[in-house]
Amino acid sequence: MGNYAETKQEIIHYIYARTPLVIVHTDERERVERMLHEIVAERQIEFLYYTDAKQVKSIGGKAETMDTEEDPLGFFLGQLKRQRSLNIVLGDVRRISDDNAYSRELMNILYIAKENNGVVILVTSDRVWSRIASFGMVVTLDMPDTRERIMQIAKFIKTYSGRFSIDWDESDVLHAAALLRGFSEIQIDNLLSAEIIGSNGLKRDKIYRLASQKQRMYPKSGMVQHIEINRGYKAAGMDRLKAWLEDKKKIFFLPEEKLYEYDLKAPKGILLVGVPGCGKSLTAKLVAQEWELPLFRFDIGSVFDKWVGESEKKMREALQFIESVSPCVLWIDEIEKVLSTSDSGNETGKRVLGEFLFWIQESAGKVFMVATANNVKVLPYELYRKGRFSEVFYAGLPNPRERRGAIAQYAHASLKIELNPDFLEELVQKTDRYSYADIETAVKEVAQQMLIRGETEVSREMLLKSIESIIPISTINQELVEEIERWGKERAVDVSKQ
Repeated sequence: MGNYAETKQEIIHYIYARTPLVIVHTDERERVERMLHEIVAERQIEFLYYTDAKQVKSIGGKAETMDTEEDPLGFFLGQLKRQRSLNIVLGDVRRISDDNAYSRELMNILYIAKENNGVVILVTSDRVWSRIASFGMVVTLDMPDTRERIMQIAKFIKTYSGRFSIDWDESDVLHAAALLRGFSEIQIDNLLSAEIIGSNGLKRDKIYRLASQKQRMYPKSGMVQHIEINRGYKAAGMDRLKAWLEDKKKIFFLPEEKLYEYDLKAPKGILLVGVPGCGKSLTAKLVAQEWELPLFRFDIGSVFDKWVGESEKKMREALQFIESVSPCVLWIDEIEKVLSTSDSGNETGKRVLGEFLFWIQESAGKVFMVATANNVKVLPYELYRKGRFSEVFYAGLPNPRERRGAIAQYAHASLKIELNPDFLEELVQKTDRYSYADIETAVKEVAQQMLIRGETEVSREMLLKSIESIIPISTINQELVEEIERWGKERAVDVSKQ
């Protein structure tokens, strides 16, 4: 794997070493063309460069474009026989993955190149037949790295800053570069151009849309769904988790080179254990909103198949799709309902878990997972050990301050009112041991009754009656809630500041 500068230097070394064959593995031929022109300018090396559209063009020499009469390999074979130390570049190649007439003719060229000190450079994204590959070396030109993306975005901004309103600062450019990971240079230019035209500039509050475009580039996966989120969403409470996420955000968006320098990896994500209805699932939406990343929900249960080997295959396909659309937030809800099967003698479950754990451990993509669980005791211990998730958090029943914030937020959103402080305090006391979901249900039930009756005023009695009619989760399933609370307080980090 290599970035632009590394690949360019490797090609120069192989040319000086007169390696008969250099295979440049890439999807971006235009970047290789630019690289060739730079090598000519810096090292005075000449190339004969072939593409289907332009035939043979001399780069660095005096000759003009030459017509090969639709037989480029025959043309180059003749050139190699007449001239020693010739550098040939094939920008368009075909049928080189197996034994056929084209690949055998290319083999003849490589034999002559070896005898006459020539170098043949193949630019391709295809697999190369092993007999051809044995003649030389393979270099890989990756998609632009963080530094290259930053430079490209900066150049784009400089080009259009006089014509459009651009309010991106240095941190926004760094953020955009992270979001555009995995795009080619042409795709980056296309996305920036579409954004600057669509928004009449580059707006800070629209930067998240860059990453959301990536999912359109890949076939949809039935196991991984894109989740639209309300960018104005606010979550009450969870202050310790919010502070932790704010710190990890800075690390997540650092360039890969900086992380590599300190032997670090981007944060993997969190395992969030807690009482049902206490905001675990909403955390994934909160992270995606605050980090301005697309959100995907992974239904792990859908990978299981009755046919031998299909479950593992579907898991690999789903993980490959997730890697393709990164950077992103990956939401896995109630993870224990699926992956707990690995401890029950289910061999398929164990193999699927193995694929998943290997991906978590070895993935180089920037995927931040938010996995939720109500009953962590049934999860295999290897899933939540350090290194798999960045942290294990516990979300319990909201404390008085959190209930106060939640009640005020729901009342403002659904009832369009600001509660009197004394009445708000009374509601806080009335909702002791209520979950966020219990409180939300009570407030929204009042809003529904108002709409049904055509009323516009909210009475004190309506709210109190609605709250008192709720049977909270702590009463409905007291034993489960108490068990989760004990586990969370002993073995996880509380999402709230105490």
